[in-house]
Amino acid sequence: MIVVTGVVTAKPETVAGLTQAAREHVHRSRGEPGCVSHHVAVDADDPLTLHFIERWENAEALKAHFAVPESRAFWRRLKELAADPGHMQVYEAERIRI
Repeated sequence: MIVVTGVVTAKPETVAGLTQAAREHVHRSRGEPGCVSHHVAVDADDPLTLHFIERWENAEALKAHFAVPESRAFWRRLKELAADPGHMQVYEAERIRI
């Protein structure tokens, strides 16, 4: 399984637009082949900061997600609206039982 985490900080005047764009992106992405889960949340300590967490069946599904024109358009929109486009990290994960 592939896990993606990301953080982006909006400008005060763009937080509503960025949040809406993020929600649309998340909801659309959930329907893509190989998407296990896709979420965005507002930081409890900084309401201008959004956190993303995604789970994909494999690297091929994630690469296909990045190639979708709407995903590329979201990335461009995010950079327009962000005060700090933050960072994204990709992990290979294994589910374990504790």
